Amino acid sequence: MASAEFQTLLAVQDHDTAIDRLVHRRETLPERATRLELLERGQKRAAERDEVAVRRDEVVGRQTGLETELETSEARITQVDKRLYSGEVSASRDLQAMAEEIERLKEYCSKLEDRVLATMDERQPLDDQVAALEAELHAIADEVAAVDAAIRAHEAEIDAELATERAAREDLAAGIPEALLARYSQIRTKLGGIGAAPLNGHSCGGCHLVLPATEVDRIRHEPPDALILCDQCGRILVRQS
Repeated sequence: MASAEFQTLLAVQDHDTAIDRLVHRRETLPERATRLELLERGQKRAAERDEVAVRRDEVVGRQTGLETELETSEARITQVDKRLYSGEVSASRDLQAMAEEIERLKEYCSKLEDRVLATMDERQPLDDQVAALEAELHAIADEVAAVDAAIRAHEAEIDAELATERAAREDLAAGIPEALLARYSQIRTKLGGIGAAPLNGHSCGGCHLVLPATEVDRIRHEPPDALILCDQCGRILVRQS
């Protein structure tokens, strides 16, 4: 059986594995994918809203221009009508010209009113689209806020577990020689997080390959404090008996 420091190294490996799993779990919370989907949907809806708003604003600009022109024409009718009946103008030719101008302006105003109504009809569905998209964007923002709260709650829970695992790991690592711990860390980094593994019968607990019988026999005759590496994967092997 391996010495106590190698048994402790296996315990450190267990904590490191638990830490890696917790870190992975923290980084891959399903809510993160949900949040990303919501943000992507929000970006698409915002782009749609902006596109519709541009079309709506163009209609609004035309409507505003027509309404301004209508107000100007109506003001001109009032002005001419007032002069017509003020008694200031007595020449029949001038009076006739003013009356004709009023009629022309009234016809023009009637056409302007029709065009204003047409732009209002054109604008209404665009206003409705913008409002619907704005409502959807607000709903998405509320969903994102709820998901963010869930993520923070899960992170706090995982962080507490991580703190416990790391503290236990550090306590154990303090009893392992620095050179052995450094070798273990080097191997662990190189081989996907597993630097030390038990020798389970004739198999390596790290790569799960069966070692030759001669190699197993050689390992069993090594002194308890001997550093033994799996000849298949290179991980530190810890004898259990």
